[in-house]
Amino acid sequence: MMSLYRSLEGRAPAAATSGHGRVDTITGFTDQATQDESAAEPGQSFLFDVSSLSDADEVVKAELRVLRRRSREPDRDSATLPPLLLLSTCPDEAGTAHLLHSRVAEPLDGARWEAFDVTDAVLSHRRWPRASRKFCLVLRAVTGSESSPLALRRLGFGWPGGGDGGGGGTAAEERALLVISSRTQRRESLFREIRAQARALRAAAEPPPDPGPGAGSRKATLGGRRRRRTALAGTRGAQGSGGSGGGGGGGGGGAGRGHGRRGRSRCSRKPLHVDFKELGWDDWIIAPLDYEAYHCEGVCDFPLRSHLEPTNHAIIQTLLNSMAPDAAPASCCVPARLSPISILYIDAANNVVYKQYEDMVVEACGCR
Repeated sequence: MMSLYRSLEGRAPAAATSGHGRVDTITGFTDQATQDESAAEPGQSFLFDVSSLSDADEVVKAELRVLRRRSREPDRDSATLPPLLLLSTCPDEAGTAHLLHSRVAEPLDGARWEAFDVTDAVLSHRRWPRASRKFCLVLRAVTGSESSPLALRRLGFGWPGGGDGGGGGTAAEERALLVISSRTQRRESLFREIRAQARALRAAAEPPPDPGPGAGSRKATLGGRRRRRTALAGTRGAQGSGGSGGGGGGGGGGAGRGHGRRGRSRCSRKPLHVDFKELGWDDWIIAPLDYEAYHCEGVCDFPLRSHLEPTNHAIIQTLLNSMAPDAAPASCCVPARLSPISILYIDAANNVVYKQYEDMVVEACGCR
């Protein structure tokens, strides 16, 4: 997800879904299957809790990405034909599984993510009752000649250590990700996520009423969120400050020194640097950690300049104010044009989300 953020930084998320329409949110759901659950079916099982995906969000594209490393285990049973990867849904209550993909397992030179388009399967799954929001997939491998099962670790998949022979297990986000690109039918507000984060942090900090074997689970959840955010942020590399801040100059006119009442400058755009760490949001925001938001400042006095794009009401109000200051207040210097930025963060459900938020950067100021 961090590499996705870097590749899309400064652009709309639509660039990630060319041919599928514009999206404003990309969510990475981590695999929640335990090692035992994975062994319950031939091959490797993946389990994703997609309950945090709102019914108001339209899924544009869904992709399963599974980490594959070059296996150190020698291939003693090399078949005449290359092995096949088979991706299917988990068996339903009737024991029926649906094959989604069948393709050749290409040879590896190093490590890479195997990507499978599962859009149709996710759309079908979202039509299930709300209580069944665990999305389950199974990946298997067969030899091309005999169609007999082949251990996935021979192809660089699976536990432990992603099949690299190193043992010790692999972090969930390094095993598999379900990446869902969506667009919302409502105008997103950053306050909605702030409230959700506050609720999640309060719930994690509250001690359980009955201390027992799970007494530390909530604190562990909070600590896990912080460790995960720190680990993901550590992959930023040499990312610069304010990378998503938008914005060239202009937007609202010059200082107009010597003009305006009481020597104040005319309405124009001024710097306003936002540091998410100073706001206490660095526990859940991964990137950017800061950006240039700008703000509008100055007087709107008569005659109003055309570059301030005054409304007709502002023109009349300013004219009345110039004639009789007590009759009407001066019009206000406010943002007239704003642009979005994209934020990579961990949501209240512990998913990594890349979301575009509108109206985050002042591009131009005007009188209203």
